[in-house]
Amino acid sequence: MATSVEVNNRTSTVVLSKRHFWSGFLFGLGLVAFVDEMVFHQLLQWHHFYDRSTLHIGIVSDGLFHAFSWFATIGGLFMLADLRRRQALQWSFWWGAVFIGGGVFQLYDGIIHHKLMRIHQIRYVENVLVYDVIWNVTAVLMIVIGWIMVHRAKRS
Repeated sequence: MATSVEVNNRTSTVVLSKRHFWSGFLFGLGLVAFVDEMVFHQLLQWHHFYDRSTLHIGIVSDGLFHAFSWFATIGGLFMLADLRRRQALQWSFWWGAVFIGGGVFQLYDGIIHHKLMRIHQIRYVENVLVYDVIWNVTAVLMIVIGWIMVHRAKRS
């Protein structure tokens, strides 16, 4: 029979493990969304978050998307700060979750936004397939790298 201390320690470990994952996941999601918005929306001006209306609506949608990315990033960082305060931070697990969060966002964007909802494309060119393949393969690679990192961290 487990003592209450052992049960509390296991419960704490599960809670901290979840906190690690969600902290990294949110940070990765927000970071990749931020980079997407900064590079593809602002610097290269390949598209806006919502391209099925006027330029004004597209720019407003970029602003809302940018705010979302920052909320996710900041939320992940607050959770990271809490893990550091508790001296419970495991960097390799956290970075693995960052890769997973970033990859999941990118894959969701590439499949749902670009193809199913068609709210924008990566770039408006005749052969967008090359861009789609690079975008989605990069997303899958990020998820696989993150998954490997998380599972290696769990074993150690």
